[in-house]
Amino acid sequence: MTRPTGYTVLVVAKAPVAGRAKTRLGAVVGDDAAADVAAAALLDTLAAARAAVGADRCVVALTGDLDRAARGEEVAAALAGCVVVPQRGDGFDARLAHAHADAGAVAARPVVQVGMDTPQVTAEHLDAVAGALADHDAVLGAAGDGGWWVLGLRDSARGAALRGVPMSTPTTLDDTAAALRSAGLTVGETAVLRDVDTAEDADAVALEAPGTRFAAAWAGLGAVRR
Repeated sequence: MTRPTGYTVLVVAKAPVAGRAKTRLGAVVGDDAAADVAAAALLDTLAAARAAVGADRCVVALTGDLDRAARGEEVAAALAGCVVVPQRGDGFDARLAHAHADAGAVAARPVVQVGMDTPQVTAEHLDAVAGALADHDAVLGAAGDGGWWVLGLRDSARGAALRGVPMSTPTTLDDTAAALRSAGLTVGETAVLRDVDTAEDADAVALEAPGTRFAAAWAGLGAVRR
């Protein structure tokens, strides 16, 4: 398959600060360890994004203080060459809408947006979403828990449709698809990837993607989890 070109990867991320990142995992392994796992997941995600489009076509909508983050220097180095913008807006739906608008302001090209909860993502996953935008206005990838892990938009301005969509609920995927269709967009589908929210999720994703930084970080906590 010919790789699609001319798209932007938008990563919506939180600085992996202990006590603020992966709090459900923190209840199992401790806040510092959970922040380190979150940092590894972010680094894997950024590596996939850079491999797909190059750093100059990566826009990272970031919240939180990298100076207090786990692996802060490593994350800062991974952000070099990317366009980093602050998250803005009240509520995650508004922050996503603003992030898409900001990505569009950087360059008027299709946007493929991911978070930092799917460290198993690859450049090929991102290319598949971009390729599907040739036939659809929007592309959603289910996360398997009622949410979604990726949203591709042919026109980033249409991210405004995300405003008012309840996020982090068992029906977020369906609600997002409905909002996009109500805005007049055609919606396609792509691969299902599992979000990492719980220790069970982390076990499954580490097994699926054993060569990732995330898998190494999670494996290193085996004694803690026992």
